[in-house]
Amino acid sequence: MNYRHRFHAGNFADAMKHALLIGLVRAMQAKEKGVFLLDTHAGRGGYDLAGAATGDSLARQPEWPDGIGRLWTEPEPALPPTVAELLTLARAYDAQAGNTTPAPRHYPGSPLILRALLRPVDRLAACELQPDECLALRAELRGPERVAVHEMDGYTALRALLPPPERRALVLIDPPFEAQDEFARIAAGLREALRRFSAGVYAVWYPLTARARLDDFFDAIRALNPPPTLACELGIAGMDSALKLQGCGLLVINPPWRFEAEAQAVLAFLAEALAREPGGGARVEWIVPER
Repeated sequence: MNYRHRFHAGNFADAMKHALLIGLVRAMQAKEKGVFLLDTHAGRGGYDLAGAATGDSLARQPEWPDGIGRLWTEPEPALPPTVAELLTLARAYDAQAGNTTPAPRHYPGSPLILRALLRPVDRLAACELQPDECLALRAELRGPERVAVHEMDGYTALRALLPPPERRALVLIDPPFEAQDEFARIAAGLREALRRFSAGVYAVWYPLTARARLDDFFDAIRALNPPPTLACELGIAGMDSALKLQGCGLLVINPPWRFEAEAQAVLAFLAEALAREPGGGARVEWIVPER
């Protein structure tokens, strides 16, 4: 149920995911040929940070102050390039939404970031299953013909939209992780996606909570016999912390050339800038090594 993302919008996980996502897109755009960008769980597109803690029976506090809020006033020369580009895009979206205060009040989700990165030869498809969220997403993404919004389950999209005519694709799989079997659903979706289009770049966001479940997930990924696969993780606290979410990761199948080094630099910076408690840190490891 992606509408709950309004509580999480702009948090440390968004900062990490979106900075790495920009790095993946820019690496693929090093070649002139067009790229198909697929966001399987797109949400509503943009988020009102000022209203994140209102209008719901759950008395939850927004998480952006410990995420994008910590980075908002950092000068660009002090930031890794993709973090700087993320802040440039986020500030532009915030200003366009009418914010005139020093603090952020609006934050773009992954489909808006991907749209901002499109070249004329690229194409974006954003999928959202929840009708109200999809309606909001259509309003946010209206405009270019090369942008399509589908009211569709994200795992169904892997079958319906792959392989793309461009024969080059970056697929973001970022589910809400409210289903108990989400890891199994991701593995099943990737099995089908790789069968249909093994040359694609697949980026899967995941939470760092119980390490045992994650090890089982990695085993399931290895069992697919995928192309080279990289795990990029950011911890803001140790795994024994009382925080509900101690960190997050991005699993990248078929990472572009030099992405490993870029991810290491981004995560090292964010691990220091966004730490909440001791025991966190950055980790970049090959789950399936390059052959």
